[in-house]
Amino acid sequence: MKLKMPVSDALITAVLGYLVVFVGLALLMAVVIIMGKIMVSRRNTAAVAAPAAPAAAPVPVKASPEAPGSAGEVKIHDVPDREAAMIMAIVADKLRKPLNELRFKSIKEIK
Repeated sequence: MKLKMPVSDALITAVLGYLVVFVGLALLMAVVIIMGKIMVSRRNTAAVAAPAAPAAAPVPVKASPEAPGSAGEVKIHDVPDREAAMIMAIVADKLRKPLNELRFKSIKEIK
């Protein structure tokens, strides 16, 4: 059973197929761009709603007894305490280990 399609019909079918694919990709791209702009505006709105506290001078860490399960001191070089805590939490999450089982010796931003 051999079906023959004229070249003109095959050309129209091919062009319509390509058109459908490119229109779908264009719509998908538009959705991604719109969602990106929405997320950026939400982040900017949240930043404006809660202004950051002014940068304070580094507070010296008091020598206090370590907490149970603590793994010692961490030397932090040119990194805010909040960012250092986030880095430690991310590493603990990626390793799937409790934070008190990990030992961080120092955290330094590489410039």
